[in-house]
Amino acid sequence: MRVLVACEFSGIVREAFKARGHDAWSCDLLPTEIPGLHMQDDVLKHLDEGWDLMIAHPPCTYLASSGLHWNKRRPEREEKTREALRFVEKLLYADIPKIALENPVGCISTAIRKPDQIIQPWQFGEDASKATCLWLKGLPLLIPTSIVLPHYNGRYANQTASGQNRLPPSEHRQADRSRTFQGIARAFAEQWSNLPSYYRAYLCHPCRSPGCH
Repeated sequence: MRVLVACEFSGIVREAFKARGHDAWSCDLLPTEIPGLHMQDDVLKHLDEGWDLMIAHPPCTYLASSGLHWNKRRPEREEKTREALRFVEKLLYADIPKIALENPVGCISTAIRKPDQIIQPWQFGEDASKATCLWLKGLPLLIPTSIVLPHYNGRYANQTASGQNRLPPSEHRQADRSRTFQGIARAFAEQWSNLPSYYRAYLCHPCRSPGCH
């Protein structure tokens, strides 16, 4: 497939699809961290270039519930949220057969539509908790691959004692938090690369766990 990974500078999802033989490209305003097929540009200029699948990661700064309370204190943020939602709509309703758009819990659910699925990295072999919503077009729900239980007094490695994210404030915090977990990237590429055969194997197996066969 021709795969577009929108708003990705890390190259993590792009490389997961490339490893499975796809013509995968990332596109972001920032340069890629991993050398590869990357367009440093506005992704909206490239939506009509014959993609079969798009995985989109629109910036969540003005969309996530964790920051929306600032909109009442800083009125200029409200317009930023509206702009971010218009950007999401252009991605979500692009003329591409298969689309997955991911974002934290936030206002996309109320302003556009509810997500098709909410996943956690600990469902995909990662020692981390971070609820992530998926809006899907032409794609089935993602199947958990390997459940990781919390080890640190009931919490995961990326959580503080109060359950918050452990990353301290810094100029790189937003970028660090935006990177897709490797386990989720692998699941995207594995499960959405060869849909009929993957899900037939899953449904036929007694324990419904694709990771055990």
